[in-house]
Amino acid sequence: MEIDLPLTGPAGDSASAQCLFDQAPCGLVALDAELQCLRANGTLLRWLGHADAPAQALAGLFEPADHGSQQQARLHLDLLRQTGEPQTLDVSLRRADGSVFRARLSSTAVRDADGHFLHSSSLVMPAPEPVAPAAATSPAEALLRGVIDRVPARLAYYDKDLICRFANLAHAARYGKRPEQVVGSHLSEVVRPDLLPEILPRVAAALSGERQSFEAERLDAAGQRCYFEIHYIPDQQGDEVKGLLIELHDISERRRTEELVLHANRDLEDRVRERTTELYESEQRYRLMVDALQDYCIYFIDDAGRITEWTESAQRLHGHPRPQILGQRFDTLMSSDNAGEDEVDAGQVLRLAKSHGQWESRGWRLRSDGSRFWAHTVVTALRNQQGELRGLSCITRDMTAAKNLEDVMNDLNRELEKRVAERTRQLVAANKDLDVFSHMVSHDLRAPLRHISSFTSLLNEQLGESDEPMVQQCLQSIGKSTKRMSQMIEGLLEYARLGRVAIESQPVPLSPLLHGVVAHLRQENAQRQIEWVIDPDLPMVRGDAMLLAQAWGNLLDNAVKYTRKHPKARIEVGCKVNPVGGHMFYVSDNGAGFDLEKAHNLFVMFQRQHHSMDFEGNGTGLALTQRIIERHDGRIWCETAPGRGCTFYFTLPFDGAEPAPAFTVSAMAALAA
Repeated sequence: MEIDLPLTGPAGDSASAQCLFDQAPCGLVALDAELQCLRANGTLLRWLGHADAPAQALAGLFEPADHGSQQQARLHLDLLRQTGEPQTLDVSLRRADGSVFRARLSSTAVRDADGHFLHSSSLVMPAPEPVAPAAATSPAEALLRGVIDRVPARLAYYDKDLICRFANLAHAARYGKRPEQVVGSHLSEVVRPDLLPEILPRVAAALSGERQSFEAERLDAAGQRCYFEIHYIPDQQGDEVKGLLIELHDISERRRTEELVLHANRDLEDRVRERTTELYESEQRYRLMVDALQDYCIYFIDDAGRITEWTESAQRLHGHPRPQILGQRFDTLMSSDNAGEDEVDAGQVLRLAKSHGQWESRGWRLRSDGSRFWAHTVVTALRNQQGELRGLSCITRDMTAAKNLEDVMNDLNRELEKRVAERTRQLVAANKDLDVFSHMVSHDLRAPLRHISSFTSLLNEQLGESDEPMVQQCLQSIGKSTKRMSQMIEGLLEYARLGRVAIESQPVPLSPLLHGVVAHLRQENAQRQIEWVIDPDLPMVRGDAMLLAQAWGNLLDNAVKYTRKHPKARIEVGCKVNPVGGHMFYVSDNGAGFDLEKAHNLFVMFQRQHHSMDFEGNGTGLALTQRIIERHDGRIWCETAPGRGCTFYFTLPFDGAEPAPAFTVSAMAALAA
């Protein structure tokens, strides 16, 4: 039955029409898309207890009793608007006194001339009481029900009014209910309100006879993401659709597996793509490197020695074009001039490379024009992970320039060896002359000095205490000169001896050695006030203990001597790390000092920076010290200025790994003395 409800009274028979409308045995109501009441007859108003409702309260008259009924009513209007077919709905309405009125709405759509939805025209009747479903007493029905309840798929049947008429156990459990609790419920009471806008168009299409199959993402009770394959199957009976069968399959595991496989495939594709790019770039770099070699070339041969790959660098070095050389044996590149060289033959090179993994050879190689060059060839066996031989690579370098340079160097070395031998003979002769001179100095020159000293002593005994002061002064001068001459001869002999003496190198602890030297000097200068500042952490050095004690003694003796005129003498001894290696020691004093710019011959024998009347000495101490330091692979230098003291620096190498002998202070004092 289709009833069009007038929204305004008729112009002529308005009173009779309105009476007929209000006195109809059923309720009549017009609802817009927002579920607002546009017009209702008196019968419906009396059923709802709003017989005296004013006209302005008409909009809120149609109010479902609960949220579920409201959702059902909205779904009812949406289906009516979308399908255009008459729809029936059982809904609970709220009376004026707060009680609930169960009503059945049979609605049709009212549209304008353009087909736009205006409002519904609904016939309202009291809804019949729901009839409880009969229990399945048939064994076949019980068996069928048991089978369906054990199916993992979620199955449900809804009639065209979207009332659930059947649900299996899996479908009901989805919503936390039993199947009998779901049967009789409206779709809006089962499905969450936020999902209704998504599924209503598909439900409407299924009720129109179109099967719907799709996949959807849902959240379970624990909030976990699930995926379902959903089918809306129309219940087509003849030309009429009586309802729809809803079938849901949980495909979460399949989707997760698909996503895992998809991600794994993407990752694998990325890796393959990256690896392919790397391999391509590596191959390009290899090609560029091999082809760009100038003095080198590389080519490949098989286990029989036949050339299998000929690069541009090989063609550039040897001159053979690729088509002509492929398949040739690589010994065709060797020159027959190698007979006098140390290079082995080609077959032996292959055997040695296969057995040792790699073999190097040197010899003359031929170019295509018949010229030759001196080559260094490395033959390497190429094996896979299983150890199978896959061929050999040959890397050849043009060493002609190096060969020529080597020949020149050999000629120069032979000439240098001749010169060294000649110079050695000259040095041997010079050393023999020096030995003769030393022998002459030690015997022939010292004998006259001893005679002069003896005759001077006899004259002193004969003259006694002479009244002639000139005679006494001359005798004293002769004695001093004789003594000075003897000391100079001794220094010269010591200087010559230091050039030939063998250095007995051993670890030497400097602290006890230095304290022994200082103790000896303190004893000799007991009447003087000298402040000694000595580094307590002097290191261990490697050298000759006797010679090092002599060098320290000379430097400290000079410091004591040249601070004699200072009332408070200060001598400092310390050590620093030499930036170029080894230890750097220093001996500093606040004595007289001297002009360093004029001291060009500071370390030359018999050279003095002060007059003998001011400070005694014969000028041999620094020369002997320099020779000792140089014999220990060190060097010595000085920093000074007149009246500002003097500082001597010298270097010594680090100590080795040998243990140091146990030197005592008394032993060091004995060495210093």
